[in-house]
Formats: sequence, C-alpha cells, structure tokens
Amino acid sequence: MSNEQTSPISEELLKILACPACKVSVRLEDNKLICDECGRRYRIEDGIPVMLIDEAEQPES
Repeated sequence: MSNEQTSPISEELLKILACPACKVSVRLEDNKLICDECGRRYRIEDGIPVMLIDEAEQPES
C-alpha cells in the first residue's frame, strides 16, 4: 500500500525547479508553483510545469 498523496508533479521534480525570473526554489500550492521571492505563480498542465515568465500569474498588488 502506498502513502503517496496525489500531487500534480513528483517530489523529485519539485526539488529541482526554480523560478526562471528569480532563480529561487518554488513551492507547490493549489496545483500551482509559487515563487516566494517575486510572487509569480506558474500553472501545471497535465503534470508539466509551465515555467514561462510571460505566462506566469503576477502577484496581486
């Protein structure tokens, strides 16, 4: 029996991903990758992170 929770991406991938704008690690929240440095939110489509600066959700002012 597996104790893994359903996650849109693997833990191994999450460990190596970084914000393309700030070059810092991102965290997973509500099926989006969030940069705590700049606040950008990157979506995940079919298990693939879309790490494009131009397509990221900008932080709210």
